[in-house]
Amino acid sequence: MRKLLGNLATTKIAARGLIGTVEEEELRMSSKDPKVDQQRTGGGFNVYKSEPLMANLQKVIQMAVKILAVLMTAVIFWGLGDVVWLLYKQLKAAPFMLLNIHDILEIFGAFLAVLIAIEIFINITLYLRDDVIHVELVMATALMAIARKVIIFDYAKIDAGYVYATGAVILSLSLGYWLVTRKH
Repeated sequence: MRKLLGNLATTKIAARGLIGTVEEEELRMSSKDPKVDQQRTGGGFNVYKSEPLMANLQKVIQMAVKILAVLMTAVIFWGLGDVVWLLYKQLKAAPFMLLNIHDILEIFGAFLAVLIAIEIFINITLYLRDDVIHVELVMATALMAIARKVIIFDYAKIDAGYVYATGAVILSLSLGYWLVTRKH
């Protein structure tokens, strides 16, 4: 358990004080231990210079993450096109230039889907820069996704159990987000 907590001390959670203090993290990062210094290479990934196989595998992973970033950018632009097309189609339909509540909720859903894709893109690019799990950003993305789901709920078609389960997910994500972001 103590070893697990020591490994977790490198995450932003530790820097925020949930597992350790900022001072402990700075002390650990200023270590003169050659094993610690050996791990700090390769654009944020832990690559051991003495192990060429691991170094090559890390390069492959970095390339895969870059490809994912490019693909996510394409998804964002396709989603943007979908929002524009949906808005155009809804405004052109009869009654001209008027939207009913169903149309507005459909447009909101499309907007929020693009915003979620942007958040995922940010997660991908942060993965390239740091060897840190960005818990705060991941949880914020999850909260945005579940909020999108709630906004586009059709309460006439879903049962109460689904609404309660969604509420429990929102509550647990909100509590987790609060725990991650609070300052001591």
